[in-house]
Amino acid sequence: MPQAPSFGIMTAPMQVGYDDILRVWRDADAIPEIGHAWLFDHLMPIGGDPDGPAFEGWTLLSALAARTRRLRLGLLVTSNRFRPPAMLAKIATTVDIVSGGRLDFGIGAGSRPGHPLARREYEAHGLPFHDFGHSVESLAEACTIIRRLWTETEPFDVDGAHHRLTGAFGNPKPVQRPHPPILIGGRSSATLRVAAEHADLWNIPGGDIEDVTARSALLDRYCADIGRDPASITRSVHLPVSYDEPGATRDAIGEVLDAGFRHIVLGLPSPYPDGVARWVADELVKAST
Repeated sequence: MPQAPSFGIMTAPMQVGYDDILRVWRDADAIPEIGHAWLFDHLMPIGGDPDGPAFEGWTLLSALAARTRRLRLGLLVTSNRFRPPAMLAKIATTVDIVSGGRLDFGIGAGSRPGHPLARREYEAHGLPFHDFGHSVESLAEACTIIRRLWTETEPFDVDGAHHRLTGAFGNPKPVQRPHPPILIGGRSSATLRVAAEHADLWNIPGGDIEDVTARSALLDRYCADIGRDPASITRSVHLPVSYDEPGATRDAIGEVLDAGFRHIVLGLPSPYPDGVARWVADELVKAST
């Protein structure tokens, strides 16, 4: 029996105010057809006015977790480059507790090296920017460390290639046991290998259905290489929404559902129209299922 699809929304926290995002999330929280809601993790805008507002993702997520009751929630996806893994594990645990156990923990290797608007946020915040090979190796280590902090009952040390910890220990633990679901985002072969080992969900940006399908098949192969059932990883895709051409969005939803994707994140452009969450449910979700 195929897994029933779930639908969520993404509100990129840039070029928009907190009250606008809160309005959309609270509306969505009351609409059963919308099961999850997401922010992104950038410290400066990656679209529109480069000097416009952009909120820090985890802080905003915690605030929204406290003002909602039902939606699963997360960042699509956390940049592993921004925060040391032990700190990130503590932040995520806090959000899982604030939300009453509704966190989906999204993480990825970090911004594409060729994206100039994403690159500038590192120098602007005094953060190092390593090459992609370094960032993917660091991501794999971070996933192991974070899971251990969420589950192990005694302090431990880590002497990894990229992360070194002494007396690491997570207390309190997340509400969800054994730990919040881990969603890994990305399309590179190296990231897919990390997803095969660590992910409960895997997310890729939509748009090119042939590429999306090929990447999902590659993930299947990497799972087989390590003896993991590929069906144990839920396939997730982010699709941009067009308010003016909902038919195009519905067509894209149909394509990814046919390709086996069951976790659909609908990216909402700002400004958000009044009643946009109900519009998503009626015009996109109900019309596509």
